[in-house]
Amino acid sequence: MLRQVLLAASRSDRVERVVSTSPLTRDVVSRYVAGDVRDVVSRLTREGLLVSADHLGEEVADPAQAEREVRAYLALLTQLPEGADVSVKLTALGLRLSEQLALDNAATICEHAAARGITVTLDAEEHDTIGKLHSVHATLLKEQPTVGVVVQSYLPGAVERCARLAESEGVRVRLCKGAYSAPGALTAPADIDRAYVRCLKVLMAGAGYPMVATHDPRLVEIASALAVLHGRDHSGFEFQMLYGVRPREQDRLARLGAQMRVYVPYGFDWYPYLMRRLAERPRNLAFFLRSLLGRR
Repeated sequence: MLRQVLLAASRSDRVERVVSTSPLTRDVVSRYVAGDVRDVVSRLTREGLLVSADHLGEEVADPAQAEREVRAYLALLTQLPEGADVSVKLTALGLRLSEQLALDNAATICEHAAARGITVTLDAEEHDTIGKLHSVHATLLKEQPTVGVVVQSYLPGAVERCARLAESEGVRVRLCKGAYSAPGALTAPADIDRAYVRCLKVLMAGAGYPMVATHDPRLVEIASALAVLHGRDHSGFEFQMLYGVRPREQDRLARLGAQMRVYVPYGFDWYPYLMRRLAERPRNLAFFLRSLLGRR
């Protein structure tokens, strides 16, 4: 129930106005959303962490807005070190206007990123965009073999999708639980976790490169065990966690030699992102409330 409430809040203009104008909000947002992305990325890199930067924004209304988003990503690429990743939402590149438009814009970002030794990951969004997301990804792979894609374990067919992706050598797949509402999607946390593990088993046994996006200690342990079982060393997969969530665990994994990538969102359109992160893992609400109360 809490998950559904938070997802509904993410789409409410009224709630957004209340939250965005609250004097308590700024400190909370700064914990989970980078202000100066260059400074945050530099600090995390010095600490031995990898990064994936996301310029917040989605659902553009016309091609000109999509073009502005492309320019924002091209500017971002100049601020990132080699080995970094950028996370891109296709609706911000015009997917709802035209799949071809989104493909062309994504290809432009991928080409510039590859020239700088930076990877691109296509983010998953609302359930009705998933088919086009994987269509664009499949087309891009023909020219850009490092482009990654997100699979959400709570959606029907997630295991089968992982199996198809895992057949291709080195294909980068970020596995997450899911942060949107969708017909037929799993809703019980235990069911979502079991689906996540099923997907994880397929990816670890396959030929691709799994990106394990979770903060759950149990799933981190399971991923580590599966990697050993399938003969993967630290270079054969990575963990991913959100900026501001479990930073000590991020540091611990990095010290153990794991590839630990921090997902760093930045930009003004932070409200939908923050609400969906709370919905994806309602326990994150405790972090949010403690921040509001000044308990860091």
